[in-house]
Amino acid sequence: MCRVANLSLILIAGIAATISISASAQTPPAAFGACRACHNVQKDGKSGIGPNLNGVAGRPAASLPGFNYSAALKASKLRWDDQSLDAFLAAPMKKVPGTRMPIGTPDPAKRAAIITYLKSLK
Repeated sequence: MCRVANLSLILIAGIAATISISASAQTPPAAFGACRACHNVQKDGKSGIGPNLNGVAGRPAASLPGFNYSAALKASKLRWDDQSLDAFLAAPMKKVPGTRMPIGTPDPAKRAAIITYLKSLK
C-alpha cells in the first residue's frame, strides 16, 4: 500500500512540474526563427544586435538597460502592447522612422504567433 501512495505522489509531482514548465514560456513559433538572428530571449541574457526580448511585452520601448537604442526608438514613446508590437513587427521603419530594425513580418498570422510568444517570456 505504501508503494502505491509513493508512486501516486511521484506522479503528482511530475504532473505539477510539467504544468509549471509549460506555463512559463511557450515554444517559439517558426516565424520567430528570423528574430533569433538578432535577439536573445533568455531571462537576464545578453542582448545581441537587437535587445533581449525577455519581458518586452508591456514595457516601454527603448527601456532595457545597457542596450544602445536608436534615437528614433527612444523618442517613440511606445509601450509594447499587442497593437504597437503588431504595427512595429509589420513594418518597423514605417512605425518608427529611423529605427535600426531592418525587417518586418508582413504576415498577420505570423505576427500574432510572435506576439503571443513574446507575451509568454517573463
